[in-house]
Amino acid sequence: MSDTKIVSESQSAASAASDSDTSATRESAVDAPTTGPSSTTAVATSRTRRARSGSPLRSAKFITGVVLVTGIALFAILVPLFAQDPYFTGNDALQPPSADHLLGTTKLGNDMFSQLATGARGSLLVGVTAGGIAILLSLFFGVLAGYLGGWREDTLALVTNVMIVIPGLPLIMVIASFVSNRSWQLVAVILGITSWAGAAYVLRLQARSLRSRDYVYAAKVAGERSWRTILVELMPNLLPLLTAQFLFAIIFAILNEAGLSYLGLGPNSSITWGTILNDAQSGQALSRGAWWWFIPPGVLIATLGAGLALINFAIDEVINPKLRNAPQAARSVRKAAAKSAAAKAAAKMGASA
Repeated sequence: MSDTKIVSESQSAASAASDSDTSATRESAVDAPTTGPSSTTAVATSRTRRARSGSPLRSAKFITGVVLVTGIALFAILVPLFAQDPYFTGNDALQPPSADHLLGTTKLGNDMFSQLATGARGSLLVGVTAGGIAILLSLFFGVLAGYLGGWREDTLALVTNVMIVIPGLPLIMVIASFVSNRSWQLVAVILGITSWAGAAYVLRLQARSLRSRDYVYAAKVAGERSWRTILVELMPNLLPLLTAQFLFAIIFAILNEAGLSYLGLGPNSSITWGTILNDAQSGQALSRGAWWWFIPPGVLIATLGAGLALINFAIDEVINPKLRNAPQAARSVRKAAAKSAAAKAAAKMGASA
């Protein structure tokens, strides 16, 4: 009997221990999920906030560039609607800025403020038109060559390489010198067909890299046509690069048009910032002290170029994440260097003590 009691007592003790272990396990199992998902949610939320706050399209560079470009575009669109006729010559010649003429007058009595606004419209039209022509040609010779491959890529790449080798500005000057009556449309076409080769080379390399991706192979196996594969599969991945190349083409066209017009090879039937600088140079504005004739168009050219360049830099950070993460990496390196320097200084003080 005593042995039986001992065995029963040991069995009851073991069952009680197992019940306590089971209840503890249940309590830990109940407590565990309350901490896991909350911490995971917090980490995911913090990462999402960091990604949103660090978006390149919300950076100071992008916002500043958009403000500058939008301001100049509104100036070019709205001011000519209520300003004086830019071709009117009834004003006094070479008048300094005043209440009647905010930016003075030219040698012929033209109002500089209205000429500057009309010139902004002309320069923007030349830049956008030439940029559109250049990006269309670069799409044809770049993306098409990179996607097709084979002898078709070699043929299109040969044309691109020839256009890269030919110097652009002398070619533009030769073409413009043979045409006596040059409109802004003709100048934009000349600038567009001579400035597409660099963008085509970059796009060809990127398209060649994308054509070996799995989703492109899947589209080919599914029987999709080449033009649809390019539009649906390749173009969305090339959109940031295309935008950057388009902005660069606009900057290139506006600067080249200003240079051509300053040399007397720009549009002679319309007003642009370049033609204003040419008139100021021929009218000896610098020797006469008429600073209001040549400084405002130069400042606007530089401001527009800076705004487009800032937007381009922000888009480059979208294309290349290394540029986006470079400031954070530099800060972490500086912090690590500061910590190591502080540790070395503390070690030296401890050794001297």
